[in-house]
Amino acid sequence: MAKSIAQTSNDQLNKIVENTRIVGDIDSQNNIRVDGKIKGTLKVKGKLVLGVNGLIEGEIHCENAEIEGTINGNIQVSGLLSLKSTSKIQGDITSQKLSMEAGALHNGKTSMGAPSSSKPISTPVQNG
Repeated sequence: MAKSIAQTSNDQLNKIVENTRIVGDIDSQNNIRVDGKIKGTLKVKGKLVLGVNGLIEGEIHCENAEIEGTINGNIQVSGLLSLKSTSKIQGDITSQKLSMEAGALHNGKTSMGAPSSSKPISTPVQNG
């Protein structure tokens, strides 16, 4: 069963609250806050906020992200990725900018900077 959420106005905020589980892909034109669980691909044309109890299992593509919860999958952020001290990421990160608080956990490769025609520099990171 696949579900898709699509919005057309950037001034709206989508919320996935605690005790909500979505299986399927989500495509949003707006910011989204996830405090529940998502299993699938998440595409956000704004900012993704993953709350401390939030869990995403799958690929993520967004403009900016603030992560406090858990991600099992790769994340691509075209702007700023902010990993809070409670965040746990198991997967590769591609981001223009990265902010990582002490205590944040990341197991995977990290690629940063402007996209170019050459292969990005990838560095395995294990923090924690």
